[in-house]
Amino acid sequence: MAHEIFFNDYKVKFTLEHVWLELRNDQKWCGASSTKDKVQQSLTSVPRSHGEDEARLVGVKAAKAKGKRSVSKPTTLEEEGKPLVEFQSIREIRQKDFALKEKLNKQKFLDSLIAKTEPLSELEISLKNKLINDTLAS
Repeated sequence: MAHEIFFNDYKVKFTLEHVWLELRNDQKWCGASSTKDKVQQSLTSVPRSHGEDEARLVGVKAAKAKGKRSVSKPTTLEEEGKPLVEFQSIREIRQKDFALKEKLNKQKFLDSLIAKTEPLSELEISLKNKLINDTLAS
């Protein structure tokens, strides 16, 4: 039917049939012919074959603009407080991590003092006793 209409209009045989078969239901081309379809639909009540209910995908530029807008301008109070809450949770985790590392370093130093075979100086003995007391207290 479409081939006959084209031939009647242009007096030339339609040569790009393979392209038409591939692209006739493509979303981009369906949107481009929407005005013609609306006129034809008002004349005849034939449903469209390519599906009007499909949502159009967001373009590259629109997606980039949306991404930039969401980063630069938080729209709600929850979004404004979100970075602060994340920062506080990261800070708490880092403080716990630092405390555990400090405790581990003290234990390693105590192990090295205990493992020494040569006699310890007065400073090393007092440090050893302090580290033992700290380890037993916690």
